[in-house]
Amino acid sequence: MGKIKITLVKSPIDKHKRQKDTLKALGFRKVNQTVEHEATPQIMGMLKVVNHMVQVVEA
Repeated sequence: MGKIKITLVKSPIDKHKRQKDTLKALGFRKVNQTVEHEATPQIMGMLKVVNHMVQVVEA
């Protein structure tokens, strides 16, 4: 499994609680923050929930 860099590019304000909780579980606290994770099936599933708010780059 490779690493991926995920950047939060859109604010979670006025989004569903499930999406906010997913962003928190990924480690995001503010917009334009970047986190790095392994590309596991669990992380990829979480990204599908919030794909309209994040930008993903293979590291």
